[in-house]
Amino acid sequence: MQENSLVTVICLCYNHEKYVIESLNSVLNQDYPFIELIIIDDCSTDQSQEIISKWCIDHPDAQFFISVKNIGNTKNFNKGLSAAKGAFIIDLAADDVLMPNCVSLQLQAFRESKYKNLGVVYGNAIQITENGEFDSYYFPVDSTKKTIEKRQTGDIYLNVLSGGNSICSISAMTKRSVFDALNGYDERLAYEDLDFWIRASRQYEFDYIDEVLIKRRIISNSLTTAFYNKKHKRLKAINRSTYIVLQNTLQLNKSKEEDKALQKRVHYEIIHTFKIKQYGLLLKNIMLKLKLFWRINF
Repeated sequence: MQENSLVTVICLCYNHEKYVIESLNSVLNQDYPFIELIIIDDCSTDQSQEIISKWCIDHPDAQFFISVKNIGNTKNFNKGLSAAKGAFIIDLAADDVLMPNCVSLQLQAFRESKYKNLGVVYGNAIQITENGEFDSYYFPVDSTKKTIEKRQTGDIYLNVLSGGNSICSISAMTKRSVFDALNGYDERLAYEDLDFWIRASRQYEFDYIDEVLIKRRIISNSLTTAFYNKKHKRLKAINRSTYIVLQNTLQLNKSKEEDKALQKRVHYEIIHTFKIKQYGLLLKNIMLKLKLFWRINF
């Protein structure tokens, strides 16, 4: 890897008028100079577009795209990816904030990692409130601010299948070649994380940086919040996407051990869809678990 490799940050914005300038400035304030910034607004209904447009006057190197209708993160990210020139990609939400040494630490990890098939590096995150106040660490830390629980690295496929905290997505840098090989995000899905990390970890190794790389903002209308809000209008689409991802994973699995890990995730989805009374999807998840039971035992 060259010392001056170009890194593309794709910043996705939807109704982030309160936070987007801090997010964009955090990209400019990196201690690594070779960064391409692509901003995409997903047809915001607040003042985000006007605020970004004004900011871009003073920062003409940034590329700004506006979606004429709300199409979601997966499609917007892929639009940005098609315009990106960097050898490394960061997917940044416009309410999150990169630490000043985020990019340089990620590139250092790519240079120095022991893994030969390394596709993704990620680190820890500080979670902040809407007002920017400290809330918690994404991965709990000790008194020296080092991660308490050792992160699995290298081949993490099993861990991604069975564990909800296998990777901190918002702190990740990914080789462009990984996105190219996997054809970017699956645009059929309401969210990208689980599907992309499963597909990426099937083919590539992951490494962990035991440093805080980003500040993750916890806001009430975020996509992450929708995962746990039974009344959120996007919850049904999210759960349908999860089922599609888990169903597709059957084709990726190569062993009974992997099927057992997937079965654990499907079992959780059965309980979840029962609690929220999404009975059609509940039945599909039950059938998926039965299929896994057959594969594991026969």
